[in-house]
Amino acid sequence: MERHTRAHSTVEDDAQLAKLGHKAELHRNFSPLAMLGLAFAILNSWTALAASLSLALPSGGPTSVIWGLVTAGVCNLCLAASMAEFLSAYPTAGGQYHWVAVISWKKWIPILSWITGWVNVSGWIALVATGGLLGSQLIIGIIGFMNPSYAPQRWHQFLIYIGYNLVAFLVNAFLTSALPYITKAAFSWSIAGFVIISITVLACASPNYSSADFVFRDFINQTGWPDGIAWLLGLLQAGLGLTGYDAVAHMIEEIPNPSVEGPKIMLACVGIGTFTGFVFLMALLFVSGNVDDVINSAAGPLLQIFFNATGNQAGAICLLIFPLVCLLFATTSIMTTSSRMTYAFARDGGLPASRWLAKVHPTLDLPLNALYLTTALVVIFGCIFLGSSSAFNAITSASVVALGVSYGIPVAINCLRGRKMLPPRPFVLPGPFGWIANLIGIVYVIVTTVLFVFPPDLPVTGSNMNYCIVAFFIVLVISTVDWFVDGRKNFTGPRINLDDLANGETVGIPIANANSHATDTNGYAKDPIFAQGNGKFVNEEDELPAGIFGRGEMENQVYDTSNRLSYRGPKNL
Repeated sequence: MERHTRAHSTVEDDAQLAKLGHKAELHRNFSPLAMLGLAFAILNSWTALAASLSLALPSGGPTSVIWGLVTAGVCNLCLAASMAEFLSAYPTAGGQYHWVAVISWKKWIPILSWITGWVNVSGWIALVATGGLLGSQLIIGIIGFMNPSYAPQRWHQFLIYIGYNLVAFLVNAFLTSALPYITKAAFSWSIAGFVIISITVLACASPNYSSADFVFRDFINQTGWPDGIAWLLGLLQAGLGLTGYDAVAHMIEEIPNPSVEGPKIMLACVGIGTFTGFVFLMALLFVSGNVDDVINSAAGPLLQIFFNATGNQAGAICLLIFPLVCLLFATTSIMTTSSRMTYAFARDGGLPASRWLAKVHPTLDLPLNALYLTTALVVIFGCIFLGSSSAFNAITSASVVALGVSYGIPVAINCLRGRKMLPPRPFVLPGPFGWIANLIGIVYVIVTTVLFVFPPDLPVTGSNMNYCIVAFFIVLVISTVDWFVDGRKNFTGPRINLDDLANGETVGIPIANANSHATDTNGYAKDPIFAQGNGKFVNEEDELPAGIFGRGEMENQVYDTSNRLSYRGPKNL
């Protein structure tokens, strides 16, 4: 009976995906718990926050660490709730660029969807890099901690960084079926590490704790920026610890009952991340000891705090094993999501060599070519190590800014259109709460996008500048060239696949009457009928958008299955 229910649910989920214009090609292997594990493994907030203390301690001190997390937590919960509405309405791996295509103004659909897709893909590739970045920093710190005469070279960290990403690639390529179990293990390991480390450092340091005044009120500024700017720049630590929750959207085609479970998981991972991060950072600050020693330690702030608390080198390194393994889990999970996002965007023709990138390996049942591209670009991105002393800030800034912009675009468009563009859905933010959450999220994205491209210290030199802006410029050039060469001619947003058409009708996708394809001034079909499935066209702009594109004249575009990414022009169905 249970197997029959699960099979029936899978059929319904695949039919819902067909409504959105895509054939279900990925297996729904992830239970809600496994997906929560994956999302939490990606955020891994307490680990990312602790491993990136070097971002906030010199740029605001404990006030930036603690209250910056609270600020970022509230803002990201608002953004997550705003995105959860979209996820509930349109549970597809395309995520943000798909949502933008559905709700945008007719003539702006292709370019807005294109921009959102490129920004999101770039952000996820940068986020993969942060996992290996943090892991390699901790390992270099251990080596220096055990051997004070060791002089770390940038290429040393680069090689460790490559090793981290190589392990993540191998797990993703050859252990796909085991990923749900790996993410569950990651969730359990992370929570266990959080509890064990918190109890151990507090017990070992007792009763020599830092004062509450230091933990909650002490301000430090070693950046050269004015105090207010310095504190805001310290938000980068909290932003990194809480970003990446759109992973749920990009993996949504691999969980059952996605419209209901997806929003719950998205909000839960941000909530859990904020709570565990706050408790863990508070514990670390109470046992930190001399904060100047922590900031200037060659071993890194986290390992130095562990040593100050335990008074034992071996004990400190043993505690560091928990975040090290967490970061390996995180790198693996982030690479999984990044490859799915690349695959989804390529499936809709948004990238160069899209046909090749959109292939699912017949034996491994995963988008292997997209995984190849993700890994190659992460290695190239890591070359920043070799030329910049502020590579840490550059890579983390790139990931946080790019992902934040991709979160803000669909939310902003929905607000500009009066929050009336989403259809009935299981998860809804009621009235004023929806507006408040949306606007807080948008303001946060605007502020952090501007601030996080600033150099971390003054005066600015060629070595310490924030190369995040250079990375964005390269992405801008490539995406612009690709747009004029291919995108403006062939990219229309999320595509309908002929595999999902049956007997001359769309499966679950609403179509207009074959004898009346006229549209009103808003681009909606004037003569609504029901296609096979439950969708329908509407006449009012403030109701359910018509079709996957939300526009009457686009819903009947047909694509050849043997050449999925080649548009063959509109046909009467």
